[in-house]
Amino acid sequence: MIYPIVIYGSQVLRNKSVEITPDYPDFKKLIDDMWLTLGEASGVGLAAPQIGKNIRLFIVDCTPWAEDVPELENFRRVFVNPEIYERSEQTDLFEEGCLSLPGIHENVSRPVKIRMRYLDENFVEHDEEFDGYPARVIQHEYDHIEGKVFTDHLSPLRRNLLKGKILNLAKGKYRCAYKTK
Repeated sequence: MIYPIVIYGSQVLRNKSVEITPDYPDFKKLIDDMWLTLGEASGVGLAAPQIGKNIRLFIVDCTPWAEDVPELENFRRVFVNPEIYERSEQTDLFEEGCLSLPGIHENVSRPVKIRMRYLDENFVEHDEEFDGYPARVIQHEYDHIEGKVFTDHLSPLRRNLLKGKILNLAKGKYRCAYKTK
């Protein structure tokens, strides 16, 4: 099933998500459906709150960058109950967009390297360091399970300049090529 993407303005995007256990109902199907939804929307990451579920789950697919960065050729991961516990002091600026904020793209500063603990789709524990595109996408999706969106990282002045576009999203005035709610 392809889920509609929740658009900015919905409270589900502002709620902090809760941890899940292996007995979460239809867990494997949910992950399969999230992959389908991500593909349909042509995104590189999707968090459960973006499909209306406030659980600590997101998926990341960095394979679109594999042409430029060959080691990303098979970088498709599921992150369950993740915790970022270390961030580099070094940051970089990169233009981000979000399926939940269609039409808005802004440069966001984030740490270039992170270290995190998480469970995979089989509830196997991992403790890994990520950098480059994976670190960027993981931090973006992690924000969603924390009740944040990428525009929260912008300066107050920049957010103010986007106020009209953001209000239009909340009012349902936007266009995109995927199902939304």
